[in-house]
Amino acid sequence: MILAIDTALAATSACLLAPGQTVPVAAETLFMVAGHAEALLPLVDRVVARVPGGFAAVTRVAVTIGPGSFTGIRIGVAAARAFGLACRVPVVGVSTLAALAAPAIAVGARPPIVAAIDARHGNVFVQSFGSRGETLMGPALLSATEAARALGQGPLRLIGSGGPAVARAAFALGVTADTEGFHALPDIDFVARLGLLADPESAIARPLYLKAPDATPPRPSGLLAAPAAPAS
Repeated sequence: MILAIDTALAATSACLLAPGQTVPVAAETLFMVAGHAEALLPLVDRVVARVPGGFAAVTRVAVTIGPGSFTGIRIGVAAARAFGLACRVPVVGVSTLAALAAPAIAVGARPPIVAAIDARHGNVFVQSFGSRGETLMGPALLSATEAARALGQGPLRLIGSGGPAVARAAFALGVTADTEGFHALPDIDFVARLGLLADPESAIARPLYLKAPDATPPRPSGLLAAPAAPAS
């Protein structure tokens, strides 16, 4: 049974899914923009407690690796690795963009299927997929207009929090785009399903950062500042 974890965006989620099934044995999602670190471990404990055998039933761990929140990704990946070590099971990484696109691919939506996440300041994390889940355009950080131009003539099937911005840019270019019908956040069920399909040798649980964090550490000042170089 796979334990799937997602803290990459505005939610903390976990589920347990048995191989060959599409409905989790147990699952929980808390929507939040901060506080993932405090929420994750109690949430996982609650989910695992609903399954006979508890952590002993876990045979694999999957975690969303980004793109997304710099802090959220680090929290999820660190926790997944810890659970993998404790349970002595493989840990796999699942792209947030692939998890967003997976429900549309599963119901046979017409390609290109485009996952787009709001990256702030008019930018989006974006990737497009074909009808079988193959990558048509690899993950990138682009402005909404750049993304609309790169995605081609459409019609585009847009999913995720960055979808509306790309749709507006696409309409301005005369390209048809649809943003209706799917969630703005990854479905933890599909994180688990993709995790079951992933190869542990290649789907490494390593953060996928497409940009530097928005916040940077303050420069040292006062007594902590580095001494000035002597004048020459």
